[in-house]
Amino acid sequence: MGSVDSRRERISGFTLVEILAVIVILGLVAGLAVALVGPDERDASAREARSFAGALEYAAARAQWRNEMLGVSADHRVLRYWRRDVANDRWVVLDDDDVLRAHELPPPLDAMAVAYGGRAVPANAIVPLRSSGRNDPFAFVLATPSYRTTVALDPLSRASIVGPQPSEQP
Repeated sequence: MGSVDSRRERISGFTLVEILAVIVILGLVAGLAVALVGPDERDASAREARSFAGALEYAAARAQWRNEMLGVSADHRVLRYWRRDVANDRWVVLDDDDVLRAHELPPPLDAMAVAYGGRAVPANAIVPLRSSGRNDPFAFVLATPSYRTTVALDPLSRASIVGPQPSEQP
């Protein structure tokens, strides 16, 4: 019997259950670390594009419901919505609607208008949304250093999103 007891004392190591428990714990810690780091550029770009597309469709519908001309612009990190003041023939920042209040994009996102009615426009142009609902198609780009997402509105005021796609590096 002495030889069996001495063999049990010499055999050492981890059981399969112990190894699996360590692997599960390491997996949980790694998952938690990834979640705490926060969304990456791609996730932020996609989330902001969905929010912007919804706001554009809402703004187009509001312009029709209230029989007013609205506009939208992007000035680097800020998306703004405008109302056309017919009496003074100028654009006024829209601030009476929570959905259409100025929205600051999280870093490193940057936004700009790129097209209106099939033509290039200045990056900070105010793109109109007519009360008639007959809008020319237009597009804005939300970009990070690594990704580019295009948000467009068609003549029927339906928003579409293309991307996020990797940015073209020069």
